[in-house]
Amino acid sequence: MDIKLKRPILIGGVGLSLALWLWESIQQEMGQLSELTMMGAIALTGLWWFKQKTAKNLDLPLGYVPVEKETVEKAIAKINGAINQLEAENQDVSTWRKGVEQLTAQLDRKEIRLAVTGGKSVGKTSLIQGLDSHWEIQETPALFVADDGETTAAEGILSNSDLVVFVTAGDLTDSEFQTLQQLAAVHQRTVLAFNKQDQYLPEEQPVILEQLRQRTAGILESKDVVAIAASPDAIKVRKHSEDGEVKEWMENQEPQISPLTERLSHILETEAQQLVWATTKRQADILTVEVKEVLNGLRRDRALPIIEQYQYIAAAAAFANPVLALDLLATGAINGQLVMDLGAVYQQKFDLDRAQKAASTIGSLMLKLGLVELTTQTISGILKSHAVTYVAGGVAQGVSAAYLTRLAGLSLIEYFQAQDLSVEEGFNLDKLGETLKNVFQQNNRMAFLQGFVKQVAGRLVPDSPKLAEKAVS
Repeated sequence: MDIKLKRPILIGGVGLSLALWLWESIQQEMGQLSELTMMGAIALTGLWWFKQKTAKNLDLPLGYVPVEKETVEKAIAKINGAINQLEAENQDVSTWRKGVEQLTAQLDRKEIRLAVTGGKSVGKTSLIQGLDSHWEIQETPALFVADDGETTAAEGILSNSDLVVFVTAGDLTDSEFQTLQQLAAVHQRTVLAFNKQDQYLPEEQPVILEQLRQRTAGILESKDVVAIAASPDAIKVRKHSEDGEVKEWMENQEPQISPLTERLSHILETEAQQLVWATTKRQADILTVEVKEVLNGLRRDRALPIIEQYQYIAAAAAFANPVLALDLLATGAINGQLVMDLGAVYQQKFDLDRAQKAASTIGSLMLKLGLVELTTQTISGILKSHAVTYVAGGVAQGVSAAYLTRLAGLSLIEYFQAQDLSVEEGFNLDKLGETLKNVFQQNNRMAFLQGFVKQVAGRLVPDSPKLAEKAVS
């Protein structure tokens, strides 16, 4: 989801505390990560594909796009590359290797896994009873319920299923529509079944079916939306005898699921192998995310002390030689050596020339966003209110330089983690700019900025304990 940033970016120090918020959050996450087992990491990220609850407009292809074997093999190769990088960090990767072996082994799997899913009281159980004579199908717990355990179980079943029957009892709710989008986004072959059509008037049934087909156009093919009645309500039958006697009774109706069974049969006859490949690709993507999550955690743990080191170097340089706000970047607040050192952690090789150009790029983006001047103004305001006047100028420059350096470093971490950067191609300015903006937008806690000012000011003026104490009221 695109987020549009409007100036001023910083109001009342909101933007300035972002780096500190990230610093504290990352430290906490690293402490938790160190306590996780490998399987714990898998549990935390294994359901990544189904968690896009707020994404209402996904960039989806028109209709279902089959997955070819070559695509799956490339995905498995990508996992192996990530595992090799994790192994280079001196980590035990045996669990990941076994996972890859299992994926490779199921490329030629013949058994097809079917699942029936949907919200509460839409007729999933009745439908499965009618389908059991044809196939073996697993039912998920009801979607869109508050029970996290049931939701997690449903997500697990769906991610491992080759073909999904999504059941609705009328026109789609917004939650149902979003779920269909999410399934399509991960190449999950889905058939939408409009169940309980017998509860509508005969003239209403085709209207609702057409509405469903129109609303899911671009997600599902028209023929993948069918109308059924898995357990029709009994109807009243009245019989008039010749002698005038009238008899009435309730008569059960036969299930009307042939449109669904015919469609499922056709899909399984023509697409069985590709269904298996799509599931394997989906699981390969999940495994890649899991490996990368652990790898990024280890690298972030190594990168943070580097950022802290350079923030104090930048602070000392700016404190010793105070300059105008817009010249902060030129004094070393954004250092090419920092780019090189962080790049080395993330296996992105930069020579000094490329690193300096990258630092210049980051600095230019910060200037365009108005961060440099606003940083200095906000920090100066804090210091003038609470600190000794004659050192406020130098301290303000030093703290501002430290903050900008930390912001640059944290943005680089996010940028490196989000993509496989090619040194030859250089930085993607659009993505880098979005990363910087996102880093600012995540912060709204002034307390972190106040703590940061106190910490850096205390280092710059160690012989003035009053300054360190007064820097935060």
